[in-house]
Amino acid sequence: MLATESSSLHTDLDKMSAEELLIKINQEDKKVALAVEEVIPSIKTLVAAIARRMQNGGRVFYIGAGTSGRLGILDASEIPPTYGADPSLFTGIIAGGDRAIRHAVEGAEDNSDQAWIDLQSAGITEKDCLIGIAASGRTPYVIGGLKEASKAGILTGSIACNANAKVSEAAHYPIEVEVGAEFVTGSTRMKSGSAQKMVLNMISTSLMILAGKVKGNKMVHMQLSNNKLVDRGTRMLMEEIPSLSYLQAAELLRNHGSVQNAIDHFHQEK
Repeated sequence: MLATESSSLHTDLDKMSAEELLIKINQEDKKVALAVEEVIPSIKTLVAAIARRMQNGGRVFYIGAGTSGRLGILDASEIPPTYGADPSLFTGIIAGGDRAIRHAVEGAEDNSDQAWIDLQSAGITEKDCLIGIAASGRTPYVIGGLKEASKAGILTGSIACNANAKVSEAAHYPIEVEVGAEFVTGSTRMKSGSAQKMVLNMISTSLMILAGKVKGNKMVHMQLSNNKLVDRGTRMLMEEIPSLSYLQAAELLRNHGSVQNAIDHFHQEK
């Protein structure tokens, strides 16, 4: 039996109080970061390989089913607003298509041919990278997509939450985060989902920093899509250029569209 499908370490959940449930869920969640820490060497190897491809115009695609697919879409969708990157740089694809983001699509994850069809429709090329996400590590949709991508010369990675996962055999750079049994038996949206999200955050954040999208510790290329972010950008600009007042920084930011562009323009003028 897969570790993610094994029986919960906690029994009689239906007899627990709300406080007991929350404390015990938290106890299990504490194990996730430690499990992720164990696989940092594998994550590092994948990040380094993707970074090299991105320098030559490569992009990143995620595929997954259910929670795994949704997490890939979530990570990919946050890249443009956070780092001002082109929306095509990261793409998340879920088994069953957009409807599956909110609703279960029966049998979608069992089709081993559909992922490659979906990836081709999304315009993947041999310059790109593909990461297959599957908590169980045996999702046919993900395994099939990775196999076909490898045949096409695409760099492949995988994220699973079981050891010796089938999906790992189909990827050049496999990552296996062993989080153990879920609090609710088999509910991999819990610890497994948390582990997958942490690894995705680590991968995409590292790649964007390596690509020059962060200055110091600040998101200087973020999209200024609401008042909160405009205010944040203005204050970032004041930190970088202490001689500016708030109003001056706000105007400079408004005229040049991003913190980095505003900084560059200010120094050019000087």
